[in-house]
Amino acid sequence: MKTLRYKVVFLGETSVGKSSIVSRFTRDEFFEFRERTIGAAFQCKTINLENDCIVKMEFWDTAGQERYRSLAPMYYRAAKAAFIVYDITNKGSLDNAKSWIKEVTMKGEPDSVIVLLGNKMDIINRQIECEEVASFAKANNVIFSEVSAKTGENINNIMTIVAKVLISKIPSQDNMPEPFTIRSQTNNKLILGGCC
Repeated sequence: MKTLRYKVVFLGETSVGKSSIVSRFTRDEFFEFRERTIGAAFQCKTINLENDCIVKMEFWDTAGQERYRSLAPMYYRAAKAAFIVYDITNKGSLDNAKSWIKEVTMKGEPDSVIVLLGNKMDIINRQIECEEVASFAKANNVIFSEVSAKTGENINNIMTIVAKVLISKIPSQDNMPEPFTIRSQTNNKLILGGCC
């Protein structure tokens, strides 16, 4: 069996559920209340595909607060997939997601896979209709799905789809350096870190 490794970044405004989606997929956990991400967090998970191939996805979960937006290029640089998340109960979060798609398309890797995820599909009072976003995604050549980090609905499915697209389209990042840790020089707080 061969193992293929890919850097994956999660982008979107604060409180849309990026960290919850990553936690649901990597550890099958969901917490109703969680602290906001500072800088970025790192997790990884392998997916076993039918064709004797293992895909190791290395997730960089970025902070959604505007003050961290200038750090984002550091995280989406060399990312082979970008998951851009919005909250289906918050119209403004979709506008934010569209701006992320534009930025990653212009400044990210030219061959990267862009995925638009509408989170919180378990909530009844939606403000954004699925059909509207599906049309936008098709026009902009991005993969689209609605998911629920709370129930786990569609999360494993979309991750498997993206893994299959990655191996069919993009070489593995086996020569990419391992994740690292940076600490703030002013207060010694962890900004980003990683180990598998």
